[in-house]
Amino acid sequence: MAETIKKQVIYRQFTGEVVSNSENKTIHVLVKTRVTHPKYHKQYAVSRKYAVADEKGLAKIGELVIFQECRPLSKTKRWRLVKILKSNLI
Repeated sequence: MAETIKKQVIYRQFTGEVVSNSENKTIHVLVKTRVTHPKYHKQYAVSRKYAVADEKGLAKIGELVIFQECRPLSKTKRWRLVKILKSNLI
């Protein structure tokens, strides 16, 4: 009998700060990383914004969130909100 082997899919996860929540069910998250130049070995900051699906509309501007890769949901959305780490409540 031939057994089917299931592979566990590992999705990429990032942590970033919410910079916009003006769209319906979508937030924009800024991810900042530090990269070392291959030749000069100097570190510099790189940032990128991702469109993340927030179906329940829980995330607010300034909060720290974790999001992960998923199937394409629209032209720009390929990420889904996993958890809100730090709220900006006082």
